[in-house]
Amino acid sequence: MTATATLPAAVPAHRDGNVLRWLGGYSASALGDSVYYIALSWTAVRGGTPAEAGLVMAVSAVPRALLMLGGGVIADRFGPRRVVIVSDTVRCLVVLGVAGLLLLSSPTLWVLAAVALVFGTVDALFLPAVGALPPRIAARDQLARVQGMRGLAQRTALVLGAPLGGLAVALGGPAAAFGVAGLLFAASLPLLLALRIAPLPGGGPARDGTALRDLTDGLRYLRRHRVLGPLMIVVALSDLGFVGPLNVGLALLADARGWGASGIGWVLAGFGTGAGAASLLLTVRGRIPRAGAVLGWTIALGSASLGALAYVPELPVAVALALSVGLLAGLSGALCGALTQTECDPAYLGRVTAVTSFVSLGLAPLSFPLTGAAVGLWGLGPVFVASAAMCALGGVYGLSVTALRRAELPGGKRPGTS
Repeated sequence: MTATATLPAAVPAHRDGNVLRWLGGYSASALGDSVYYIALSWTAVRGGTPAEAGLVMAVSAVPRALLMLGGGVIADRFGPRRVVIVSDTVRCLVVLGVAGLLLLSSPTLWVLAAVALVFGTVDALFLPAVGALPPRIAARDQLARVQGMRGLAQRTALVLGAPLGGLAVALGGPAAAFGVAGLLFAASLPLLLALRIAPLPGGGPARDGTALRDLTDGLRYLRRHRVLGPLMIVVALSDLGFVGPLNVGLALLADARGWGASGIGWVLAGFGTGAGAASLLLTVRGRIPRAGAVLGWTIALGSASLGALAYVPELPVAVALALSVGLLAGLSGALCGALTQTECDPAYLGRVTAVTSFVSLGLAPLSFPLTGAAVGLWGLGPVFVASAAMCALGGVYGLSVTALRRAELPGGKRPGTS
Protein backbone atom coordinates (compact mmCIF):
# COMPACT_ATOMS: atom_id res chain seq x y z
CA MET A 1 0.00 0.00 0.00
CA THR A 2 1.38 3.39 -0.91
CA ALA A 3 1.88 6.04 1.72
CA THR A 4 0.51 8.84 -0.43
CA ALA A 5 -2.67 8.34 -2.41
CA THR A 6 -5.77 10.05 -3.64
CA LEU A 7 -8.39 9.34 -1.02
CA PRO A 8 -11.89 8.06 -1.86
CA ALA A 9 -15.09 10.03 -1.61
CA ALA A 10 -15.88 11.54 1.75
CA VAL A 11 -17.58 9.33 4.33
CA PRO A 12 -18.29 10.06 7.99
CA ALA A 13 -15.04 9.89 9.94
CA HIS A 14 -16.33 7.27 12.38
CA ARG A 15 -16.97 4.95 9.42
CA ASP A 16 -13.82 5.78 7.48
CA GLY A 17 -11.32 2.92 7.73
CA ASN A 18 -8.41 5.25 7.10
CA VAL A 19 -9.44 7.57 9.95
CA LEU A 20 -10.07 4.59 12.23
CA ARG A 21 -6.57 3.29 11.53
CA TRP A 22 -5.19 6.70 12.50
CA LEU A 23 -7.37 6.72 15.63
CA GLY A 24 -6.21 3.24 16.61
CA GLY A 25 -2.56 4.18 16.15
CA TYR A 26 -2.99 7.44 18.03
CA SER A 27 -4.88 5.71 20.88
CA ALA A 28 -2.18 3.05 21.28
CA SER A 29 0.50 5.74 21.30
CA ALA A 30 -1.36 7.92 23.83
CA LEU A 31 -1.96 4.93 26.11
CA GLY A 32 1.71 3.97 25.81
CA ASP A 33 2.62 7.52 26.82
CA SER A 34 0.47 7.31 29.96
CA VAL A 35 1.93 3.95 30.99
CA TYR A 36 5.47 5.22 30.30
CA TYR A 37 5.03 8.20 32.65
CA ILE A 38 3.76 5.92 35.42
CA ALA A 39 6.75 3.62 34.93
CA LEU A 40 9.24 6.50 34.80
CA SER A 41 7.86 8.27 37.87
CA TRP A 42 7.73 5.07 39.93
CA THR A 43 11.28 4.06 38.96
CA ALA A 44 12.59 7.57 39.69
CA VAL A 45 10.87 7.71 43.10
CA ARG A 46 12.29 4.31 44.07
CA GLY A 47 15.77 5.27 42.91
CA GLY A 48 16.26 8.69 44.50
CA THR A 49 14.89 11.45 46.67
CA PRO A 50 11.59 13.17 45.87
CA ALA A 51 13.49 16.20 44.58
CA GLU A 52 15.60 14.03 42.28
CA ALA A 53 12.50 12.24 41.02
CA GLY A 54 10.85 15.57 40.31
CA LEU A 55 13.90 16.68 38.37
CA VAL A 56 13.78 13.52 36.23
CA MET A 57 10.09 14.13 35.44
CA ALA A 58 10.74 17.79 34.58
CA VAL A 59 13.65 17.14 32.22
CA SER A 60 11.44 16.31 29.24
CA ALA A 61 9.85 19.77 29.32
CA VAL A 62 13.10 21.47 28.31
CA PRO A 63 13.60 20.02 24.80
CA ARG A 64 9.86 20.06 24.24
CA ALA A 65 9.78 23.83 24.74
CA LEU A 66 13.06 24.57 22.94
CA LEU A 67 12.55 22.35 19.90
CA MET A 68 8.78 22.49 19.32
CA LEU A 69 8.90 25.16 16.59
CA GLY A 70 11.66 23.26 14.82
CA GLY A 71 9.50 20.15 15.02
CA GLY A 72 6.84 21.97 13.00
CA VAL A 73 9.38 22.71 10.27
CA ILE A 74 10.36 19.03 10.13
CA ALA A 75 6.72 17.91 9.96
CA ASP A 76 6.09 20.21 6.98
CA ARG A 77 9.35 19.31 5.24
CA PHE A 78 9.20 15.54 5.54
CA GLY A 79 5.49 14.89 5.99
CA PRO A 80 3.56 14.36 9.24
CA ARG A 81 2.97 10.64 8.70
CA ARG A 82 6.67 9.91 8.37
CA VAL A 83 7.54 11.99 11.43
CA VAL A 84 4.86 10.32 13.58
CA ILE A 85 6.04 6.84 12.55
CA VAL A 86 9.69 7.66 13.30
CA SER A 87 8.68 9.21 16.65
CA ASP A 88 6.76 6.14 17.81
CA THR A 89 9.54 3.85 16.57
CA VAL A 90 12.09 5.74 18.69
CA ARG A 91 9.77 5.63 21.71
CA CYS A 92 9.26 1.90 21.27
CA LEU A 93 12.97 1.11 21.03
CA VAL A 94 13.98 3.37 23.93
CA VAL A 95 11.29 2.08 26.29
CA LEU A 96 11.91 -1.57 25.47
CA GLY A 97 15.62 -0.88 25.98
CA VAL A 98 14.91 0.49 29.46
CA ALA A 99 12.75 -2.55 30.22
CA GLY A 100 15.64 -4.82 29.26
CA LEU A 101 18.07 -2.77 31.32
CA LEU A 102 15.82 -3.04 34.37
CA LEU A 103 15.82 -6.81 34.08
CA LEU A 104 19.62 -6.82 34.31
CA SER A 105 20.34 -4.00 36.76
CA SER A 106 19.00 -0.88 38.44
CA PRO A 107 19.50 2.18 36.17
CA THR A 108 20.83 5.35 37.72
CA LEU A 109 18.82 8.55 37.82
CA TRP A 110 21.11 9.86 35.09
CA VAL A 111 19.91 7.09 32.79
CA LEU A 112 16.27 7.87 33.60
CA ALA A 113 16.93 11.58 32.98
CA ALA A 114 18.44 10.70 29.60
CA VAL A 115 15.33 8.69 28.74
CA ALA A 116 13.13 11.63 29.73
CA LEU A 117 15.30 13.93 27.61
CA VAL A 118 14.83 11.67 24.58
CA PHE A 119 11.08 11.59 25.12
CA GLY A 120 10.92 15.37 25.37
CA THR A 121 12.82 15.68 22.10
CA VAL A 122 10.52 13.17 20.41
CA ASP A 123 7.47 15.05 21.74
CA ALA A 124 8.75 18.19 20.05
CA LEU A 125 8.60 16.32 16.73
CA PHE A 126 5.51 14.23 17.42
CA LEU A 127 3.05 16.89 18.56
CA PRO A 128 3.22 19.19 15.49
CA ALA A 129 3.15 16.17 13.18
CA VAL A 130 0.16 14.50 14.80
CA GLY A 131 -1.72 17.80 14.65
CA ALA A 132 -0.97 18.14 10.93
CA LEU A 133 -2.22 14.65 9.99
CA PRO A 134 -6.06 14.93 10.14
CA PRO A 135 -6.50 17.20 7.05
CA ARG A 136 -4.42 14.70 5.07
CA ILE A 137 -6.66 11.74 5.95
CA ALA A 138 -10.18 13.17 6.36
CA ALA A 139 -12.56 15.49 4.55
CA ARG A 140 -12.70 19.10 5.72
CA ASP A 141 -16.29 18.72 6.88
CA GLN A 142 -15.19 15.80 9.09
CA LEU A 143 -12.38 17.56 10.94
CA ALA A 144 -14.50 18.59 13.93
CA ARG A 145 -15.60 14.96 14.28
CA VAL A 146 -11.97 13.84 14.04
CA GLN A 147 -11.06 16.30 16.82
CA GLY A 148 -13.84 14.83 18.95
CA MET A 149 -12.53 11.32 18.31
CA ARG A 150 -9.02 12.43 19.19
CA GLY A 151 -10.28 14.01 22.42
CA LEU A 152 -12.04 10.77 23.39
CA ALA A 153 -8.82 8.86 22.72
CA GLN A 154 -6.86 11.27 24.93
CA ARG A 155 -9.36 10.99 27.79
CA THR A 156 -9.48 7.20 27.51
CA ALA A 157 -5.69 7.01 27.60
CA LEU A 158 -5.58 9.17 30.75
CA VAL A 159 -8.26 7.08 32.47
CA LEU A 160 -6.81 3.68 31.53
CA GLY A 161 -3.10 4.51 31.49
CA ALA A 162 -2.60 5.02 35.23
CA PRO A 163 -4.29 1.78 36.39
CA LEU A 164 -2.69 -0.21 33.57
CA GLY A 165 0.76 1.12 34.47
CA GLY A 166 0.12 0.52 38.16
CA LEU A 167 -1.05 -3.04 37.50
CA ALA A 168 2.04 -3.75 35.41
CA VAL A 169 4.29 -2.42 38.20
CA ALA A 170 2.45 -4.51 40.81
CA LEU A 171 2.71 -7.71 38.79
CA GLY A 172 6.17 -7.42 37.26
CA GLY A 173 7.85 -4.31 38.57
CA PRO A 174 8.96 -1.25 36.55
CA ALA A 175 10.46 -3.47 33.84
CA ALA A 176 6.99 -4.87 33.09
CA ALA A 177 5.48 -1.38 32.96
CA PHE A 178 8.14 -0.14 30.54
CA GLY A 179 7.60 -3.30 28.50
CA VAL A 180 3.85 -2.70 28.28
CA ALA A 181 4.46 0.89 27.16
CA GLY A 182 6.91 -0.30 24.51
CA LEU A 183 4.43 -2.87 23.18
CA LEU A 184 1.73 -0.19 22.95
CA PHE A 185 4.05 2.05 20.92
CA ALA A 186 4.84 -0.96 18.74
CA ALA A 187 1.11 -1.63 18.24
CA SER A 188 0.66 1.85 16.78
CA LEU A 189 3.19 1.29 13.99
CA PRO A 190 1.30 -1.15 11.69
CA LEU A 191 -1.77 1.09 11.82
CA LEU A 192 0.23 4.22 11.03
CA LEU A 193 2.13 2.46 8.23
CA ALA A 194 -1.21 1.50 6.66
CA LEU A 195 -2.45 5.12 6.53
CA ARG A 196 -3.22 6.62 3.13
CA ILE A 197 -2.62 10.36 3.00
CA ALA A 198 -3.61 12.88 0.35
CA PRO A 199 -0.84 14.73 -1.49
CA LEU A 200 -0.39 18.42 -0.83
CA PRO A 201 -1.59 20.80 -3.55
CA GLY A 202 1.35 21.60 -5.80
CA GLY A 203 3.45 18.81 -4.30
CA GLY A 204 4.07 20.48 -0.93
CA PRO A 205 6.63 23.02 0.27
CA ALA A 206 10.00 23.41 -1.41
CA ARG A 207 12.98 22.02 0.50
CA ASP A 208 15.72 24.18 -0.97
CA GLY A 209 15.65 26.79 1.82
CA THR A 210 17.12 26.55 5.30
CA ALA A 211 15.15 25.36 8.30
CA LEU A 212 15.31 28.87 9.78
CA ARG A 213 13.88 30.31 6.58
CA ASP A 214 11.07 27.77 6.67
CA LEU A 215 10.33 28.71 10.27
CA THR A 216 10.25 32.45 9.63
CA ASP A 217 8.12 31.86 6.54
CA GLY A 218 5.64 29.89 8.66
CA LEU A 219 5.53 32.56 11.36
CA ARG A 220 5.01 35.23 8.71
CA TYR A 221 2.17 33.22 7.20
CA LEU A 222 0.55 32.86 10.62
CA ARG A 223 0.92 36.55 11.48
CA ARG A 224 -0.70 37.66 8.22
CA HIS A 225 -3.59 35.18 8.26
CA ARG A 226 -6.87 36.90 9.07
CA VAL A 227 -8.21 33.98 11.16
CA LEU A 228 -5.18 32.04 12.35
CA GLY A 229 -3.26 35.06 13.66
CA PRO A 230 -6.06 36.16 16.02
CA LEU A 231 -6.76 32.52 16.89
CA MET A 232 -3.22 32.10 18.24
CA ILE A 233 -3.75 35.15 20.50
CA VAL A 234 -6.98 33.56 21.77
CA VAL A 235 -5.11 30.32 22.50
CA ALA A 236 -2.32 32.14 24.34
CA LEU A 237 -4.64 34.22 26.54
CA SER A 238 -7.01 31.38 27.38
CA ASP A 239 -4.25 28.87 28.14
CA LEU A 240 -2.26 31.32 30.28
CA GLY A 241 -5.38 32.05 32.30
CA PHE A 242 -6.56 28.45 32.50
CA VAL A 243 -3.66 26.15 33.35
CA GLY A 244 -2.44 27.84 36.54
CA PRO A 245 -5.68 27.50 38.54
CA LEU A 246 -6.36 23.99 37.25
CA ASN A 247 -2.87 22.57 37.90
CA VAL A 248 -1.65 24.52 40.95
CA GLY A 249 -4.62 26.44 42.31
CA LEU A 250 -6.79 23.34 42.54
CA ALA A 251 -4.44 21.60 44.97
CA LEU A 252 -4.24 24.74 47.11
CA LEU A 253 -8.04 25.09 47.00
CA ALA A 254 -8.59 21.48 48.09
CA ASP A 255 -6.16 21.96 50.97
CA ALA A 256 -7.82 25.20 52.09
CA ARG A 257 -11.30 23.65 51.98
CA GLY A 258 -10.23 20.43 53.70
CA TRP A 259 -11.25 18.26 50.74
CA GLY A 260 -7.94 16.38 50.73
CA ALA A 261 -6.42 14.43 47.86
CA SER A 262 -9.69 12.66 47.15
CA GLY A 263 -11.31 16.06 46.65
CA ILE A 264 -8.75 16.91 43.98
CA GLY A 265 -9.54 13.60 42.33
CA TRP A 266 -13.29 14.29 42.32
CA VAL A 267 -12.85 17.78 40.86
CA LEU A 268 -10.50 16.49 38.17
CA ALA A 269 -12.95 13.68 37.45
CA GLY A 270 -15.67 16.28 36.94
CA PHE A 271 -13.44 18.21 34.57
CA GLY A 272 -12.50 15.05 32.67
CA THR A 273 -16.14 13.99 32.39
CA GLY A 274 -17.09 17.37 30.94
CA ALA A 275 -14.21 17.33 28.47
CA GLY A 276 -15.11 13.78 27.45
CA ALA A 277 -18.74 14.80 26.93
CA ALA A 278 -17.60 17.65 24.65
CA SER A 279 -15.49 15.23 22.61
CA LEU A 280 -18.41 12.82 22.36
CA LEU A 281 -20.71 15.64 21.23
CA LEU A 282 -18.35 16.56 18.39
CA THR A 283 -17.88 12.92 17.45
CA VAL A 284 -21.65 12.43 17.14
CA ARG A 285 -22.61 15.75 15.56
CA GLY A 286 -19.58 16.16 13.33
CA ARG A 287 -20.03 19.89 12.87
CA ILE A 288 -20.85 22.89 15.05
CA PRO A 289 -22.44 25.84 13.19
CA ARG A 290 -20.90 29.29 13.71
CA ALA A 291 -17.75 27.67 15.07
CA GLY A 292 -15.83 30.92 15.56
CA ALA A 293 -18.59 32.52 17.63
CA VAL A 294 -19.15 29.33 19.64
CA LEU A 295 -15.42 29.20 20.33
CA GLY A 296 -15.40 32.70 21.81
CA TRP A 297 -18.53 32.21 23.89
CA THR A 298 -17.47 28.84 25.32
CA ILE A 299 -14.15 30.33 26.45
CA ALA A 300 -15.91 33.28 28.06
CA LEU A 301 -18.53 31.14 29.82
CA GLY A 302 -15.98 28.55 30.91
CA SER A 303 -13.94 31.37 32.46
CA ALA A 304 -16.89 32.35 34.65
CA SER A 305 -17.13 28.80 36.03
CA LEU A 306 -13.35 28.74 36.55
CA GLY A 307 -13.41 31.94 38.59
CA ALA A 308 -16.35 30.73 40.67
CA LEU A 309 -14.46 27.61 41.76
CA ALA A 310 -12.52 29.56 44.39
CA TYR A 311 -15.72 30.67 46.16
CA VAL A 312 -17.64 27.41 46.57
CA PRO A 313 -17.42 25.83 50.03
CA GLU A 314 -18.89 22.42 49.16
CA LEU A 315 -17.13 19.73 47.13
CA PRO A 316 -20.21 18.64 45.09
CA VAL A 317 -20.68 22.20 43.85
CA ALA A 318 -17.01 22.39 42.90
CA VAL A 319 -17.33 19.12 40.98
CA ALA A 320 -20.35 20.48 39.11
CA LEU A 321 -18.47 23.67 38.23
CA ALA A 322 -15.44 21.62 37.11
CA LEU A 323 -17.73 19.56 34.88
CA SER A 324 -18.99 22.74 33.19
CA VAL A 325 -15.41 24.01 32.82
CA GLY A 326 -14.40 20.71 31.21
CA LEU A 327 -17.39 20.70 28.88
CA LEU A 328 -16.82 24.27 27.69
CA ALA A 329 -13.01 24.04 27.58
CA GLY A 330 -13.17 20.71 25.78
CA LEU A 331 -15.53 22.12 23.18
CA SER A 332 -13.50 25.29 22.64
CA GLY A 333 -10.26 23.32 22.41
CA ALA A 334 -11.64 20.95 19.79
CA LEU A 335 -13.10 23.83 17.79
CA CYS A 336 -9.74 25.62 17.94
CA GLY A 337 -8.05 22.53 16.52
CA ALA A 338 -10.64 22.06 13.80
CA LEU A 339 -10.54 25.73 12.75
CA THR A 340 -6.76 25.62 12.63
CA GLN A 341 -6.86 22.61 10.33
CA THR A 342 -9.55 23.94 8.02
CA GLU A 343 -8.19 27.48 7.73
CA CYS A 344 -4.51 26.64 7.37
CA ASP A 345 -2.78 25.83 4.11
CA PRO A 346 -1.75 22.17 4.65
CA ALA A 347 1.82 23.02 3.60
CA TYR A 348 2.12 25.21 6.74
CA LEU A 349 0.07 23.13 9.16
CA GLY A 350 3.00 21.52 10.96
CA ARG A 351 4.51 24.90 11.76
CA VAL A 352 1.18 26.43 12.78
CA THR A 353 0.40 23.43 15.02
CA ALA A 354 3.88 23.79 16.53
CA VAL A 355 3.11 27.38 17.55
CA THR A 356 -0.11 26.25 19.26
CA SER A 357 1.69 23.42 21.05
CA PHE A 358 4.54 25.73 22.06
CA VAL A 359 2.09 28.17 23.65
CA SER A 360 0.11 25.44 25.43
CA LEU A 361 2.98 23.18 26.53
CA GLY A 362 5.96 25.55 26.56
CA LEU A 363 4.74 28.96 27.72
CA ALA A 364 1.59 28.23 29.69
CA PRO A 365 3.29 25.99 32.32
CA LEU A 366 5.49 28.97 33.22
CA SER A 367 2.44 30.32 35.02
CA PHE A 368 2.58 27.49 37.61
CA PRO A 369 5.10 29.11 39.99
CA LEU A 370 3.52 32.52 39.42
CA THR A 371 0.11 31.15 40.40
CA GLY A 372 1.48 29.62 43.58
CA ALA A 373 3.30 32.82 44.54
CA ALA A 374 0.25 34.96 43.78
CA VAL A 375 -1.99 32.78 45.95
CA GLY A 376 0.47 33.21 48.80
CA LEU A 377 0.32 37.00 48.43
CA TRP A 378 -3.35 37.66 47.64
CA GLY A 379 -5.31 34.49 48.34
CA LEU A 380 -7.22 32.01 46.20
CA GLY A 381 -10.21 34.17 45.24
CA PRO A 382 -8.38 37.10 43.64
CA VAL A 383 -5.96 34.78 41.78
CA PHE A 384 -8.72 32.57 40.38
CA VAL A 385 -10.70 35.65 39.32
CA ALA A 386 -7.66 37.29 37.70
CA SER A 387 -6.82 34.08 35.84
CA ALA A 388 -10.41 33.67 34.73
CA ALA A 389 -10.40 37.28 33.53
CA MET A 390 -7.35 36.61 31.37
CA CYS A 391 -9.00 33.50 29.99
CA ALA A 392 -12.22 35.43 29.30
CA LEU A 393 -10.20 38.14 27.58
CA GLY A 394 -9.17 35.52 25.03
CA GLY A 395 -12.81 34.70 24.32
CA VAL A 396 -13.84 38.35 24.12
CA TYR A 397 -10.93 39.14 21.82
CA GLY A 398 -11.96 36.28 19.55
CA LEU A 399 -15.51 37.60 19.39
CA SER A 400 -14.22 41.09 18.59
CA VAL A 401 -12.29 39.94 15.50
CA THR A 402 -14.84 39.75 12.71
CA ALA A 403 -13.00 37.18 10.60
CA LEU A 404 -12.59 34.81 13.54
CA ARG A 405 -16.09 35.35 14.90
CA ARG A 406 -17.58 34.49 11.49
CA ALA A 407 -15.27 31.55 10.84
CA GLU A 408 -17.05 28.32 9.97
CA LEU A 409 -16.13 24.68 9.69
CA PRO A 410 -16.90 24.35 5.97
CA GLY A 411 -18.04 21.30 4.13
CA GLY A 412 -15.87 20.23 1.31
CA LYS A 413 -14.34 17.44 -0.65
CA ARG A 414 -11.57 15.31 0.68
CA PRO A 415 -8.11 16.66 -0.11
CA GLY A 416 -6.73 15.23 -3.28
CA THR A 417 -10.09 14.58 -4.96
CA SER A 418 -11.35 16.40 -7.98
